[in-house]
Formats: sequence, C-alpha cells, structure tokens
Amino acid sequence: MDPWESKSFGGTVGRRTDSVTVRLEPRLRYLADLAARIQRRTLSAFIEDAISNSLGMMILRDSDPTKMHSLKDANELWDVFEPDRFVKLALHRPELLNHHEQILWKLIQETDVVWRMYWDNGEYHRTTIDEDHVIWRELRAYWETFNKIARGEKPVSELPTKSAFNEGE
Repeated sequence: MDPWESKSFGGTVGRRTDSVTVRLEPRLRYLADLAARIQRRTLSAFIEDAISNSLGMMILRDSDPTKMHSLKDANELWDVFEPDRFVKLALHRPELLNHHEQILWKLIQETDVVWRMYWDNGEYHRTTIDEDHVIWRELRAYWETFNKIARGEKPVSELPTKSAFNEGE
C-alpha cells in the first residue's frame, strides 16, 4: 500500500484541506459571514484565518518551564504521516494525549520492533526513546495493529515481536 494514498497516514498528496463540520449559533454565523464579506473572502477562508490567528495567540509551555511558544509555531508536532505526528506529540507534549493515545503510546514504547537497538554481549538492547531512534517504516507498517490493540479490537499477543525485527536496521 502506498502511504501517500492511505487515509491512516493523513490523506493523499495534493489535498489542500480537510473538511470539518462545526455548529455555530445563528448570531455568530451571521457575524462571521458579514466579516467574510467585508474582507471579500469565503466564510471558510475567514474561519481558517481566525483559527490560525487564535493558534498564534495560544501559548504552550515547553518541557523547559522558562520557554513558551505559540501552538501555531510548534512545527515539531507536525508531520504528513499520522504515526509520525503521533510520536512527535507523545514525545514533545505527552500531557496532551487522550486516554486512547496514552495506551497507544505505552504499546509503542514497549515494542522493540519500532526502536533502534544496539548489539552488546550477545543480545539486543534498547536505545533512547526519541525521534532519532524510531524505525519509522516499522511504526507505519504496524500503525493499524497498534491502534486496534489499543482500542481492544485485537489481543496484545498480536503486537509485533522481536522475531520480526529487521537486524539490518
């Protein structure tokens, strides 16, 4: 399967936007429509810009409490592939994970197949859990399996095992 064509990896190449359905109270919808007309823009373009501006004002604390930055500028959290975005979120902002994502992250952390290993004294050992040590290809290959296990749709016994580990990595 080509990951660029897979919905689980964030959609197809060339797709500019995703569609989101929102409910607005009639007064807010009317005023937003008027504001869009004043700017000679579509309502969608106006709302997209309003969200972008709001993200620029939202402040997030870094793991270093003295550092703060806007969510809009938090490029370390974005990737075109969903599994990659998820790992970046889990590593950089674990406090933002919901319950399902916490289970998913725990499963991923405990699965050696998706982490670079080193050979010492006749056995493999885990390296640091960070972006530099993820085997992205393996994570993407097992992404749906991880999610199904985290949702309880598959047993934990279906996690990829070390025997599936590619020693050439």
